Amino acid sequence: MLEVLEVALEVVADLRRPMDALRVRDRDLHRQVKRAASSMTLNIAEGWKRTGSDRLHAWRIACGSAEEVRVALRTALAWGDLTEQQVQPALERLDRVVAMLWSMTH
Repeated sequence: MLEVLEVALEVVADLRRPMDALRVRDRDLHRQVKRAASSMTLNIAEGWKRTGSDRLHAWRIACGSAEEVRVALRTALAWGDLTEQQVQPALERLDRVVAMLWSMTH
């Protein structure tokens, strides 16, 4: 399977503990992060089995979802709902996922 999918799944694993804390502080943002992170991984996998512009479209959606997760985590930081220490591993991997998806679609 694609390396980008493995890194994206590591992001999801990185989010498990911070998401527990976020669920207590902001249930709506928790749900949105969970949906976006799931969309990221699922669209990477879907694109892998598609061809042509369908493949690129799925990977572009995955990239947008990864960016949504990144900004949601930064928003939770800004609100004080999560700490830098809680989100730093996920943010670093998200940078990698976004870079990989960008190179795959351009």
